[in-house]
Amino acid sequence: MEILIDLHNHTVASGHAYSSMEELISRAVKKNVRVLGISDHAPALPGGPNIFHFGNLFVVPREIDGLILLKGVETNIMDFEGNIDVPARILKRLDYAIASLHPPCIEPGTKEENTNAIIGAMKNPFVKIIGHPDDSRYPMDYEAIVQASKLYNVALEINNTSLRPDSYRVGVHENAATILSLCKKYKVKVIFGSDSHVSYDIGNFSNCIWITEEANFPDELVINYSKDAINELLDEEIF
Repeated sequence: MEILIDLHNHTVASGHAYSSMEELISRAVKKNVRVLGISDHAPALPGGPNIFHFGNLFVVPREIDGLILLKGVETNIMDFEGNIDVPARILKRLDYAIASLHPPCIEPGTKEENTNAIIGAMKNPFVKIIGHPDDSRYPMDYEAIVQASKLYNVALEINNTSLRPDSYRVGVHENAATILSLCKKYKVKVIFGSDSHVSYDIGNFSNCIWITEEANFPDELVINYSKDAINELLDEEIF
């Protein structure tokens, strides 16, 4: 299957990534990625840019060298109610938001608290993706989260970087396999995220493909392969 979409990518603006936006765009064009999303870390994560960075993304063209460029943000879930660190006035200027749990922003809670945090974030109409919900440092009720994903039309991410052997996240293989099993059971779509912090990782889903093949997960439930699926997720005719 052809990979069309990569929405989880970081530029030097995130503070701990190593490529410019132009370098990400150039690499995406070379790799024949059709839709590229720039989703730098939001301000609460140390090193993240000022909130004005996201408000000013309207200056970036929508299409560059045949590549459709979407403007997003990886927000931080700040509490167990699922509140995030980017206000609605900024989010409405963007194409999408990813919501993620990051230890510098929220200490891990109980299984119930972490689950509530994720589901609370899903209720935000601007949040379209839950980033890397695969870390055992944040135990959660995956069945409840998968069902909420379907209810709120928010995609759970299978994160290529999390699945690296040298990842600092814990229990990722087992947790991703559980997510895939439940999504297959309930017919819920997932989205691959490269989570690139350098341009060479744009569109790199080798670990995602490996684990979905291992799980015998159907291609039709992977958003990255389908124009209709990304349009449905973002509630917009992207391409």
